Amino acid sequence: MINSHLPVLQVLLPLIAAPLCVILRQSVLSWLFATLICFLSFIISCVLFNQVLESGVISYALGGWLSPWGIEYRLDKLTAFMLLIINGVAAIVLLGARESIADEISSDRLYLFYTAFLLNLTGVLGVIMTGDAFNLFVFIEIASLSSYAMISIGNDRRCLYAAFKYLIFGTIGASFILISVGLLYAVTGTLNMVDIFQRLPDVENTKTLTTALVFFVVGIGIKAAIFPLHLWLPDAYSYSPSIVSTFLAGTTTKVFVYVLIRFIYSVFGYETVFVQEAMSHVLMILACAGILYGSYLAIQQDSLKRLLAYSSVAQLGYMLLGISLATEAGLAAGLIHVFNHAIIKVALFLSVIIIIFYTKTDSISKLAGLAKTMPLLMLSFLIGGLSLIGVPLTAGFVSKWFLIKASFENGYWGLVVVIVFSSVLAIIYIWKFIEVAYFKEPDKVVIAIDGNQKTPYLLLFSLFVFVIANVYFGLDSSLNVDMANAIAQDFYLDFVVQ
Repeated sequence: MINSHLPVLQVLLPLIAAPLCVILRQSVLSWLFATLICFLSFIISCVLFNQVLESGVISYALGGWLSPWGIEYRLDKLTAFMLLIINGVAAIVLLGARESIADEISSDRLYLFYTAFLLNLTGVLGVIMTGDAFNLFVFIEIASLSSYAMISIGNDRRCLYAAFKYLIFGTIGASFILISVGLLYAVTGTLNMVDIFQRLPDVENTKTLTTALVFFVVGIGIKAAIFPLHLWLPDAYSYSPSIVSTFLAGTTTKVFVYVLIRFIYSVFGYETVFVQEAMSHVLMILACAGILYGSYLAIQQDSLKRLLAYSSVAQLGYMLLGISLATEAGLAAGLIHVFNHAIIKVALFLSVIIIIFYTKTDSISKLAGLAKTMPLLMLSFLIGGLSLIGVPLTAGFVSKWFLIKASFENGYWGLVVVIVFSSVLAIIYIWKFIEVAYFKEPDKVVIAIDGNQKTPYLLLFSLFVFVIANVYFGLDSSLNVDMANAIAQDFYLDFVVQ
């Protein structure tokens, strides 16, 4: 029965489809095919989500080799939750991508973009699903290599610089992760994550385990662009084709936050990370520094894409802050923001894509009076910006409310101050563009917008989906909040309360 093989099909579908885009070659056919694959992948993730909710944890043994001897795909509520986010973002973003991609990538390389996109989707889905530590590293490399290709494929020569910079940092991060996996294997004799967790009590308080933990946190910190290991992210988001920036902002960093959560709780263990090694305060300091540093630098930017890139550094700080609280409420708050930030940042980047499509620039100083020419687009950006700030009735408010609530419960009043102050900083950098677009006379770039230019209807549709999601999940947050709370509760019952 095909339902029993859906876990492996979730990864195999985009993997097999990727080289078929090379065979198709024709850009429109490649786009249609890749988009179809993404929607099929999203449907599979919905089915798996329901199966996990109904039946509990799903274990799929590849090749019939049972764990811990063989490679296992393991799906729990957190896995299913992440699959929905990643596949949903991929499908809707790629649906509206055709006009923007054709505008920023040479026609003879378009099919290569769709190939790299599907390979990247394969990699991030594999990272989420695998229950094998070394297999995790393999999928990280698949995702990373395809990311470098997607970033470098644009017409802007700066894409090559951004891709090379990401390559250097990504290679260092991957090396640290591989060293950590090797050390874990050395002390436990297994690569299966569940098996590692069960065997670690026999080797706790050893220098090898401590070293493995440090290497892992640093490696994932680079991959997730956690401050101060974020240096690759601003250029990668700023210079890559706009659809690539959007997809990476909505998926890649979230996946590595997921990996951090997964390894803290279900591999190294709560006791090792937060009690014996006292990592909580280290992560908390890095989170607060990232929130303030990213917000401050976002204020300095004239480029919208770069502004959103530094904003992402700050938003990753919120996710790390929830994890660093080392409580069930904190973990739930971090997961809520993983979901909400995905829809917030994709909405904002899609707005910027349309701005670039019409004006050929993302310079704030050159977009004066844009609201007079494109009022609906600016309203979409405004809603996304309000959600990023955390205004009530938006998804962003829900995230910050639960982070503040979790901080209060732990007695961390200083964290509440950081969250509120960072929201003030977000008002400043979002207002920079709102003021220019709404309250200044139209710039020559805005005046020169060609009213006869073809309207990217599918791109507008993708934008409106995420804008509406920002409002919907601000009014009714039961789906993501209940799921995040259920995941956190399961993690504490399974991995903390023994």
